[in-house]
Amino acid sequence: MTISVFGIGYVGCVSLGCLAADGYDVIGVDTNSAKIDLINSGIPTVLEKGIDEKINYGVSEKKIIATDDFKYAVRNSEISVICVGTPLDRDGALNLSHVFTVAKQIGAALKSKKEFHIVSVRSSVPPGTISQIGNIIAAESKRISGKDFSVLANPEFLREGNAVNDYYNPPYTLIGGNDKMAMSKLAEIYSSVNGEVIFSDIKNAELIKFVNNSFHALKVSFTNEAANICSKLGIDANEFMELFVKDTKLNISSEYMKPGFAYGGSCLPKDLSALKNIASSNKVTAPIIDSISISNESIINKAFELIINTGKKDIGFIGITFKDGTDDVRNSPYVSLAKKLLDKRYSVKIFDSRINLENLTGANKEYLFKELPVISDYLLHSYRELLSESEVIIVNSYELVKKSELMKIKNKIIVDLIFADESLKSKENYIGLYA
Repeated sequence: MTISVFGIGYVGCVSLGCLAADGYDVIGVDTNSAKIDLINSGIPTVLEKGIDEKINYGVSEKKIIATDDFKYAVRNSEISVICVGTPLDRDGALNLSHVFTVAKQIGAALKSKKEFHIVSVRSSVPPGTISQIGNIIAAESKRISGKDFSVLANPEFLREGNAVNDYYNPPYTLIGGNDKMAMSKLAEIYSSVNGEVIFSDIKNAELIKFVNNSFHALKVSFTNEAANICSKLGIDANEFMELFVKDTKLNISSEYMKPGFAYGGSCLPKDLSALKNIASSNKVTAPIIDSISISNESIINKAFELIINTGKKDIGFIGITFKDGTDDVRNSPYVSLAKKLLDKRYSVKIFDSRINLENLTGANKEYLFKELPVISDYLLHSYRELLSESEVIIVNSYELVKKSELMKIKNKIIVDLIFADESLKSKENYIGLYA
């Protein structure tokens, strides 16, 4: 079976590699020539553990090709997977233009294709979008939905930094649709994936990702608020939350529930904003959902005040991506913090070996250069260089520097935003977000 994947950014790249590793022939489709060239050279478009080997294998075994020829891709595949971005508009609604453009392309390609075609939508889209996509394809192709093609909702549950493992070990594989034959056929491509395949109503599958990620965003902010209360009462926040998450029946899960810094990335902020928009557009009052981003911003402001109160001006960041295990800086709270400091004329330096300016592409590159236009002036090549040029060291990543190395630091103030262990808390030059 041959599968075409539209959009070879984060979700698309992981899908290409994993599908090829599972034995499928895969055609990646994108308008970005840099991404196409990377894939055809056997290089992934994203930094993600385990994806390098899969993309390299797929290309070397001629199981993966990338192209901008959408008609070729559709005509030579049985299933098309839509993985293009759905960024936010200014009003908080999702911009679905890329999804609808792909729908038109698929429709145009189906004009001259007789075989039944399945379209799987992995992009995050609000309820009602699958129906719109079906209408667009039908109008462009002059074909009949359910007879000549079928559009299914197939949301992904991939966490950046753990995406390959999540691909093969999801909580479940969810397929929303009303065409049992097409749904069963799509389920076949996940035969190597651990976990139950669940067939559901289309709107369930469209909405689930937004509710999931909004809940994850809520857990991060809720835990940080609880940690703030703990610190005021002289309670150890780590010990308290360890007790809290022992209740796996009512408190659900320990994921996202460790005191730390603000949430960021491409998923939680976007899907939270989208859920708020869905609620407001349906005249539903949702005060808790509305307040999550406000709470998240307050954590960034708290870190800003901690740094200002040191009285030092030379600030060094260990890590600027939104979390370990990825090169993604989109909506990174550390980027936001760096901007706030720069606006107040602080000197900012950054050490993050995961960021290679030459290899950044797509939305990730656009975001970084939009938020920090002269990022090259701030990036340093080594941890040692950062130490020598900074008075205050902001710790965002244990992936980039070991705790034992931090213990050796003297005559520098350490501001810990990821909640260090007791050994660091004992240092006189240590400032913790919840200490």
